[in-house]
Amino acid sequence: MQFRQQALSKLQSPEELDLPVRFARPQGWLVLAVTVLVMIAATVWAVTGTVSATLSAPGILTHGHGSYVLQSPVAGQVTAVLAEEGGQVAPGAPLVRIRTERGTTTVVRALAAGRLTGLVASIGAVVTTGADLASVERTTGPREPLTATLYVPAESAATLSAGTPVDLAVASAPTQRYGVLRGRIAAVGRTAQPRQRIAAFLGSAQLGEQFSRAGQPVAVRVTLDPAHTASGYAWSTTGGPPFALDSMTQATAAVHLAAQHPIDWLLS
Repeated sequence: MQFRQQALSKLQSPEELDLPVRFARPQGWLVLAVTVLVMIAATVWAVTGTVSATLSAPGILTHGHGSYVLQSPVAGQVTAVLAEEGGQVAPGAPLVRIRTERGTTTVVRALAAGRLTGLVASIGAVVTTGADLASVERTTGPREPLTATLYVPAESAATLSAGTPVDLAVASAPTQRYGVLRGRIAAVGRTAQPRQRIAAFLGSAQLGEQFSRAGQPVAVRVTLDPAHTASGYAWSTTGGPPFALDSMTQATAAVHLAAQHPIDWLLS
């Protein structure tokens, strides 16, 4: 009965059509306006804005001509080491002298001009036929410019192109003090390289294993930007390190990929 009385009272009350109706409070309109503005700004940015990305890859500074490994042609004992690691060698220069059990002496010579980057042989050491004695990086002279060889995962190499800027954090030059080395991609390899090929190019089985640990990578050659600095190259700081860079120095590269529109980046 109580509900019936309330219903009858409601029917008997006059219509309130002349009273204003409030659809939203002022605070609600403000929130709606801000939301619309944010959506418009996001849409404009998605169409006209850009998103930059970087690709990180390990690499090494070289002269770009590859290396070769000298192996012992005989079994015997090393009686003399005729060159110093890090020095330049001429074609045919004697590097190691080995005496066999029969008393004959064999001289191991450089195959081509270059820089002696690794010297395994030492005086008194006993070597077998085919044992590694030294590794030589091919160069045309001590002033030949350095390049960087990056080893990029095969699935990422397709996004790279010539001219793309690269920043290199060099192991021998702390980034916090000297900044990063500047360069640009000169060429991107066409096929992935197995561990043996990397080891043959760098003259080091250890480096071949290191750079192929995550799978067969693609080699990317980077030219370094020249500058009037102690190293001869451009850095993110004013002068970079106060010393020259050596070949076979490892580095970590940050490749600056081409900027994309956010909507394209999200769709891809």
